[in-house]
Amino acid sequence: MALPKILIVDDDAVICEILEFNLANEGFEITCAYSAEEALEKLASPFSLILLDVMMGGMSGYKLTEILRRNKNQVPVIFLTAKDTENDMLTGFSVGGDDYISKPFSIKEVVARVKAVLKRYDQPTPAARKLLFGDVTVDLELKEIIVGAERVLLTKTEFELLALLAGSPERIFSRGEIIDSVWKETPFITERTVDVHVTRLRKKLGARASLISNRSGYGYRFNTSNL
Repeated sequence: MALPKILIVDDDAVICEILEFNLANEGFEITCAYSAEEALEKLASPFSLILLDVMMGGMSGYKLTEILRRNKNQVPVIFLTAKDTENDMLTGFSVGGDDYISKPFSIKEVVARVKAVLKRYDQPTPAARKLLFGDVTVDLELKEIIVGAERVLLTKTEFELLALLAGSPERIFSRGEIIDSVWKETPFITERTVDVHVTRLRKKLGARASLISNRSGYGYRFNTSNL
């Protein structure tokens, strides 16, 4: 069985060396890049996960992630950064990141989060079935949503969030319930993270954004009343 391949991207060679040594000891195959530009070249080959510094000389980690997502590369990304404000964290999620670790960090925390994100991406495919709501199809086997005749590209986390809500139409899920279901293997997730992902999901749904509605003080539901 092939080892999970992790790409570490940081312009600090010492941090790369520390992460490479410890993650290799955990059984991962490690490659390092010292700039986002170098990372783009290395990403011609597939990786299981990217540990990505945000602030580097040249292209930022945020910009690199935007490019990957625009090119339909859904490799999971964990940001590593000394910037630890809420806005920085939300920016990381809004460009398609899967997790966010502030520097300085403990190696145990990094290892735990890497394993948690990889576990989420390695869940077995559910039984083949589709959820139909008018001109909206949620395909649980192919893990995609079709609105009208258009396939909408979602990240794994966005699709899991959508599938949870659509699987029980009109039921209100609290933010805590959503975290327990979608992020159950990922520590340190806040309720604000749920709001950011819902906002991104609504934007991608376009004219069908109203399918996901908020009940103030309670949570979110998949609202079919407007179909």
